[in-house]
Amino acid sequence: MRLRLLVACTLLALAAPAAAQEPAAAESADARETVAFARRLGDAFATVAERVSPSVVSLRVEVPADRRRRRMGRGFPGFGPRRGGPGVLRGGGSGVIVRADGHILTNRHVVARARRITVHLRDGRRLPAEVVGLDPATDLAVVRVQAEDLPVARFASRDGIRVGEWAIAIGSPYGLDYTVTAGVVSAVGRGVGVNEIEDYVQTDASINPGNSGGPLVNLGGEVIGINTMIVGRGTGIGFAVVSDLAQQVAEQLIDGGEVRRAWIGVSFQPLTPDVARQVGAPPGTRGALVSDVMEGGPAAEAGLRPGDVIVAVNGRRLREGNDLLRQVVRVRPGAELRLLALREGRRRRFRIRAGERPDRQAVRSGTGENTMARVGPHGLALEPVSPALARRRGLEAAEGAHVVAVRPGSLAARAGLMQGDVIVEADRRPVEGPEQVRAALEDGEALLRVRRGRGALFVAIRAAGDEAG
Repeated sequence: MRLRLLVACTLLALAAPAAAQEPAAAESADARETVAFARRLGDAFATVAERVSPSVVSLRVEVPADRRRRRMGRGFPGFGPRRGGPGVLRGGGSGVIVRADGHILTNRHVVARARRITVHLRDGRRLPAEVVGLDPATDLAVVRVQAEDLPVARFASRDGIRVGEWAIAIGSPYGLDYTVTAGVVSAVGRGVGVNEIEDYVQTDASINPGNSGGPLVNLGGEVIGINTMIVGRGTGIGFAVVSDLAQQVAEQLIDGGEVRRAWIGVSFQPLTPDVARQVGAPPGTRGALVSDVMEGGPAAEAGLRPGDVIVAVNGRRLREGNDLLRQVVRVRPGAELRLLALREGRRRRFRIRAGERPDRQAVRSGTGENTMARVGPHGLALEPVSPALARRRGLEAAEGAHVVAVRPGSLAARAGLMQGDVIVEADRRPVEGPEQVRAALEDGEALLRVRRGRGALFVAIRAAGDEAG
């Protein structure tokens, strides 16, 4: 009996190490596979960086120091306290080559007020550049260098961008050329109320001042967005103008030096569940509620009415109200748009021949000034102060900028500006008309003195919470 027990214990003791080795071997195989996967992913990142970097450039710019000096150290996008001589500050950003003949896409805020632009290519060349065109509505710009056979970036289709896929940013944060960071696509189609036309890819890839104008790419090395801004430093939230919109703007700026946008002549607002019930839309309906139709405009001629709910454009369903604007500006003036709308719960189809935006027509009419109300990048629509308004408001002269609209959620709205305000000073200087206010706001922030009712107050518009990258 004792012998049998001893044999059994011995066999158990011998079997135990063998049994323990099986999980260890399995764990070792799993660890090797994990390491191999990490190496493959690292190789993929390295391949993307090697493939895309030749089409990425670093921009060095010199700007007048007079209006920017007091902003140094407060997050001015891409600029540091480096002096470039008396009255000059140096800063920088990034860009991506879109045509082999030297056309480069970047951000407007990087080059708009530059006296001198120098482009650093991946091959070490440093070339002077000139501005081809600017688009304030999207904060995009195109510059050109005199060169040939440059490597051109490939762009992805917006429809192929997936939330959760890898996103890689390449650029020159703080002047550190060809810095590569990685994250994921957090959202597509974001709007943050900073620019007039917004269709952003949101990412948690690290984006910092100096990344502005550089590409955000996928693992295939295709550009999915142009890095444009960050929401506060250290938050890990960045935004890039989505690929399709960036390409469209670049093509128009290259071909004609300006962007012509379609317009259908409607005002719209988001469709809330309460409003949807009131207008007879079924529960769960998504779209844009038409709040006003401009008399004589394309939508009016097609038969649209206030209260209609637009749910699709050219077969594309609208997820929210702002999708209507995004779909309309995708086409050029003269294009036909097919709209699906609900009127008192019933489907209606409309064909609309898109017109050209009135603000551009007014500028081209040769009247000398654009008196059309125009919502600017900060969500502010301004027009000159008329003599009649000056008399009603007790102003000494017909000078200043009359606020005729403030886009909800915009920087102007968050700063406290209201419809009906009259801006009389910008950065402590008298304002004669809207253009001076727009010029002051080009820096990203301004101190405005406003007449409201019988009193006056100061309003500070700051982009510190939504800094450009």
